[in-house]
Amino acid sequence: MPRIALILLLLLLSATAAQAQRDSAFTFSAYAEVYYSFDLAQPRSNERPAFFYNHKRHNEVDLNLGFLKAAYAKDGVRGNIALMAGSYPRYNLAAEASTLRTVFEANAGVRLHQRRNLWLDAGILPSHIGFESAIGKDCWNVTRSMLAENTPYYEAGARLSHTSTDSTLYAAVIILNGWQRISRPPGHTTPAFGTQLTYKPSARTTLNWSTFIGNTGPDSLQVLRLFNNLYAQLPLGERFDLLLGCDLGVENDGINARTSIWVTPVLIGRYRSGERSFIALRIEHYHDPDQRIIASGTIDGFRTSGASVNYDRWFNERVLWRIEARSLHSADPVFRTDEGLPTRDNYCFTTSLAFALE
Repeated sequence: MPRIALILLLLLLSATAAQAQRDSAFTFSAYAEVYYSFDLAQPRSNERPAFFYNHKRHNEVDLNLGFLKAAYAKDGVRGNIALMAGSYPRYNLAAEASTLRTVFEANAGVRLHQRRNLWLDAGILPSHIGFESAIGKDCWNVTRSMLAENTPYYEAGARLSHTSTDSTLYAAVIILNGWQRISRPPGHTTPAFGTQLTYKPSARTTLNWSTFIGNTGPDSLQVLRLFNNLYAQLPLGERFDLLLGCDLGVENDGINARTSIWVTPVLIGRYRSGERSFIALRIEHYHDPDQRIIASGTIDGFRTSGASVNYDRWFNERVLWRIEARSLHSADPVFRTDEGLPTRDNYCFTTSLAFALE
């Protein structure tokens, strides 16, 4: 499979570069983020805790995400195809068929109205949930929040969206194959649905509400999930920005007639310390007592708080270096020490170097 993926990547690169010279409707982009993480617990498996999917490897230099992307937009049609490699697809797409784990994006869209920005897109799409993506340079922190790591990064389905003429308001309705699923597993036949409403009155201000509703278990289990993601990005002065986010999930087990609730608040502040440098502080909490999302194996479930601080330095518009210190504390001993014993605390340092060609 790696050979096939490499061949496809090379074919995509050569075909897009050749076509781009003839047609300005084609654009090409590339991204690569290399990282090194050191977990003070020094896990023998060289893997960070199970609920992390980015920057997963301990004490080794690794590629978190690298992709090549071709995009087309002209005469009311558009499309994207991107193929990827790295530890992010290795862990985050482990449940997908091996032939799909190298696909970052693959979608096509058509404009439904000549005068209005009304689009229908279908295929493998970026998730409509959350303010963080797998593309590290677009996130305020080096590592992803617990909130982001345990909500979809991608989705497959069809999306009907509309953007206002002044680009301040965006609304979308999506039919999905499931909760972060490209193909449905056996026994899953019902579709899921999502919505998104985004208001951007200025370049530094964003208000967003995203939802998901669907059966996350086999049809026989009737596990209905109702999920809300809300966040607000707000400027506080010329150099300081604040990001407030919260997930609220409700899941009903139709077989056992039990309802579970989980909530995940996060607060991130970012300060522009120089023309090309930033400092960010994150405080977060994940409260999942019934272990609907994160299985802790403890009586009281997964109840974990965290804090991190990072420094970013752009060398130019394409190269970003970052370093982060992160700590996690749980109400129950859900982590392991370097001797393999249960503990409530986890500490990690991560640095990354990213290159973006857009």
